[in-house]
Amino acid sequence: MLNRFTADYLDTLAQADFAPRASVAGRLASYDGLLMEAVGLSLPVGTVCAIGDKAEERVEAEVIGFRNGRTLMMNLGGPAPLLPRAPVRPLGPPGEAEVGAAMLGRVVDGSGKPIDGLGPIRGAGRWPLAGKMQSPLDRGRVREPLDVGVRAINGLLTIGQGQRVGIMAGSGVGKSVLLGMMVRAAKADVIVIGLIGERSREVADFLETKVAGEARARSVVVAVPANHSPVLRIRGALRATAIAEAFRAEGKKVLLIMDSLTRVAHAGREIGLALGEPASARGYPPSAIAMLPNLIERAGADAHGTGSITAIYTVLADGDDGNDPVVDSARSILDGHIVLNRHLAERGVYPAIDIGPSVSRVMTDIVGRPHAQAARTLRRHLATYEENRDLVLMGAYRSGADPAIDAAIACHPAVMEYIRQDADEVVPLDHAVEELVGVFGQPAG
Repeated sequence: MLNRFTADYLDTLAQADFAPRASVAGRLASYDGLLMEAVGLSLPVGTVCAIGDKAEERVEAEVIGFRNGRTLMMNLGGPAPLLPRAPVRPLGPPGEAEVGAAMLGRVVDGSGKPIDGLGPIRGAGRWPLAGKMQSPLDRGRVREPLDVGVRAINGLLTIGQGQRVGIMAGSGVGKSVLLGMMVRAAKADVIVIGLIGERSREVADFLETKVAGEARARSVVVAVPANHSPVLRIRGALRATAIAEAFRAEGKKVLLIMDSLTRVAHAGREIGLALGEPASARGYPPSAIAMLPNLIERAGADAHGTGSITAIYTVLADGDDGNDPVVDSARSILDGHIVLNRHLAERGVYPAIDIGPSVSRVMTDIVGRPHAQAARTLRRHLATYEENRDLVLMGAYRSGADPAIDAAIACHPAVMEYIRQDADEVVPLDHAVEELVGVFGQPAG
């Protein structure tokens, strides 16, 4: 009898399911297509939960806040065929990102799941999505230039290793093309690319045409198109930054490219308005704008090692408005900004970089005196020409009336030729400086 009981007990143990199950469970109380409210559970913000009974109908949502004793969540996936009082179970603690060499050459979504068809990612490390808090004294100075292969940027707006730069422009002016030129030519150990809130077609095109060949092998791409959940778009931006931080901690020189910072702010606006925050300028709640410095400040150089994150963010100026809240906020935080001008693009000048309002705040710290003087000379000639452009085109200016204007008119073809560059052309930093100093090295006018 005892032997039979023992055998039955052992058989029961063998067939039992000992998989860990969430000890906390709640119920879905409200869902309006965007915001979910659950009762019966208490979870920290950032926790991902599974909602629903059947596996094929289950959806994932992230905790984004609390209200009147209810847990507020937002859907991370697509359509959610949910029923009232559907069970809500946490899937784990607030997020971490997969990081490390195992990520090189891979494309993942905002949840970290590979979407490139190359199978699961094995051997990756872990890093907090929100990053690790650093003291300001742990940040190093920008001391060395970074070669990005674009003549106008290398020569006139020199970027340093560990600098944060914004590319600011309206739609259709050439931001993505300029980013592609930098990705192909940048002298960085690792390139992390966050394609946040862009069209799905542009994501596929960027991967096939701009992240190809040798650049693909040292790149990590986080792609979250515009049709994804706003929470997932923000997670994508955090994930790309976390991956870059982990490589910086290993001593790598990382180039972080995020297209676009404005789409991240749009996602923050959707979430803030859903939570009932009051809208301020252009409909942005305070939390959407406050999120930007938290994201941008994670990039930079490491004072105690050789690692650095050089970050380039595209900032979409809605309606070509340079005073857009996102543009204005980003400009005040970043270490420089590159402005693309629609009028230059219409005249066939590509990349359409408007040198006048563009600035690199660290350029004087990382370039030599002849280089800096030549750049100032070109800027002076260009500013003088633009101020008197209408007079010159109407024929109202008489040659010899002003030596500075005469010099600007004489130099203008050389200035435009220096700015122009084919999308598939790479101009190394030393060549760009040599050409600039050779033509504009002696101050004129």
